[in-house]
Amino acid sequence: MATYKPKNILITGAAGFIASHVANRLVRSYPDYKIVVLDKLDYCSNLKNLNPSKSSPNFKFVKGDIASADLVNYLLITEEIDTIMHFAAQTHVDNSFGNSFEFTKNNIYGTHVLLEACKVTGQIRRFIHVSTDEVYGETDEDASVGNHEASQLLPTNPYSATKAGAEMLVMAYGRSYGLPVITTRGNNVYGPNQFPEKLIPKFILLAMNGKPLPIHGDGSNVRSYLYCEDVAEAFEVVLHKGEVNHVYNIGTTRERRVIDVANDISKLFGIDPDSTIQFVENRPFNDQRYFLDDQKLKKLGWCERTTWEEGLRKTMEWYTENPEWWGDVSGALLPHPRMLMMPGDRHSDGSDEHKKTDGNQTFTVVTPTRAGGSADKPSLKFLIYGKTGWLGGLLGKICEKQGIPYEYGKGRLEDRASLMADIRSIKPSHVFNAAGLTGRPNVDWCESHKTETIRVNVAGTLTLADVCRENDLLMMNFATGCIFEYDAAHPEGSGIGFKEEDKPNFTGSFYSKTKAMVEELLREFDNVCTLRVRMPISSDLNNPRNFITKISRYNKVVNIPNSMTILDELLPISIEMAKRNLRGIWNFTNPGVVSHNEILEMYKSYIEPDFKWSNFTLEEQAKVIVAPRSNNEMDGSKLSKEFPEMLSIKDSLIKYVFEPNKRT
Repeated sequence: MATYKPKNILITGAAGFIASHVANRLVRSYPDYKIVVLDKLDYCSNLKNLNPSKSSPNFKFVKGDIASADLVNYLLITEEIDTIMHFAAQTHVDNSFGNSFEFTKNNIYGTHVLLEACKVTGQIRRFIHVSTDEVYGETDEDASVGNHEASQLLPTNPYSATKAGAEMLVMAYGRSYGLPVITTRGNNVYGPNQFPEKLIPKFILLAMNGKPLPIHGDGSNVRSYLYCEDVAEAFEVVLHKGEVNHVYNIGTTRERRVIDVANDISKLFGIDPDSTIQFVENRPFNDQRYFLDDQKLKKLGWCERTTWEEGLRKTMEWYTENPEWWGDVSGALLPHPRMLMMPGDRHSDGSDEHKKTDGNQTFTVVTPTRAGGSADKPSLKFLIYGKTGWLGGLLGKICEKQGIPYEYGKGRLEDRASLMADIRSIKPSHVFNAAGLTGRPNVDWCESHKTETIRVNVAGTLTLADVCRENDLLMMNFATGCIFEYDAAHPEGSGIGFKEEDKPNFTGSFYSKTKAMVEELLREFDNVCTLRVRMPISSDLNNPRNFITKISRYNKVVNIPNSMTILDELLPISIEMAKRNLRGIWNFTNPGVVSHNEILEMYKSYIEPDFKWSNFTLEEQAKVIVAPRSNNEMDGSKLSKEFPEMLSIKDSLIKYVFEPNKRT
């Protein structure tokens, strides 16, 4: 493999964190290379990051913006640049939710200006574009192999979307104009000099000052962390050995949950994590995991050298020795910081602005206004379908209790125009679909009304999902878990439940057929959160839809353990899931199973001491019903991991149903 040797390198964003380590390394290690660095000195840049290089004869700093075509063209020509390492970007995900246009301007337009300058001058022999692992989107929690360089790009936030967009431009210029491009996608990086909007320096500075460490959500999100010097070495390898038109992952297989990072930093400072960690509202969307396959880069000779313990210790020592490096960073240490503006980019949004000076740099910190509520929390307004239904009615009551604005949809699910009219007039932040046909009085009705069932349960649900997708809205869809039945792989009483990724195996009723059909089709919609409800129960024992009400009125019942949904506990969780912008399929049941007899024993103990019932077999039941019923156990581990406080089915029955209705 031929080794590439540059002469004059332009590094964009080099006063920032990663690029400064790369620039200092190249200046130090290759005195015959001329290193020209370009940086507009935004809030997360600092000239002091380049102190090791400033006196070197092969180093030159230029203050300027990559979005200035005249400046970029001038530099390429006058400095005879043959190589570009493009790091400049807005990178903080939290900021991208509050000021996404700034990310488009910097990350896409700025990259486009650079590429066009390369095309015009025709002198560039290498263009190394620095991207991120976040362009791949979430990695499955149980995946043992990471995303490789040919994996599909599925960004989930404005930051990663702009980085993916920039990658497309880079690829297009490589193919259309023969520009010799290389792209890198890296895991999270940490170490000295990093602006403290990022997790590790933020936690270190907060711990240094005895303040709580804010964790988004429950801290279960998993990230991979590389020490900055290892990453600088990776770029050195890519510069010299990387192949044109190739992509290289810069990653590690060592993963850590956010809560583990907080625990490790607390221990370094001798602080009790339990008293220091503070759980706060999650981001609008927070990818659970990023995991990279790093074998391609390793084949070029790179490897990770710094252990997590060593890197974290070095980082902590640097921040404790340089506490004033970044000046006043109180705005960045907020649980949910928003964009910190650079000089000249004054934006009036009702926030308090404070001009800060650090050496020769002046920048503005924007602190979100707190009066009248948190300005950094997105406003909520729910559009609910299913006003006359059981779940839809309960959702409205919960919204009233929580002070969440909501309106019921007037349109019919199968009428696209009426759904569009609802969205235009109500302007919701989220849509809840609690509408559907379950049958009157039960699912047997669907057997003789198949066309109506298809119209609502399949066509209507898909129409609403598509309308929501067109309007960039998350749809919370109440589905059913009655699409499975015990089988050889999931035998009754085994404790092995059906998981979210399992394919339905129960087609005994037409109702279940339609629900299984629409669930499979909804997998193609990335704006849908499907909640598999089973045998719903509430504290309202007079409601004929309540599973307990039903079986307490039957003369005979079967006795089979099943997963069930306690609505008093889980419906508020569905609203929290909407706030967290969770998506995909979820088994929406309390952990564990409970049998008909166990429920009726509780009913007898708490409600009606003289209550009596008898059992019959499934064969006997089949003689009095039209369509067979589903019996199964659902695996609730995914929901329990997201909401660890959720009670088991039997504990939830006692707390939410039987204790409130207890008769003395």
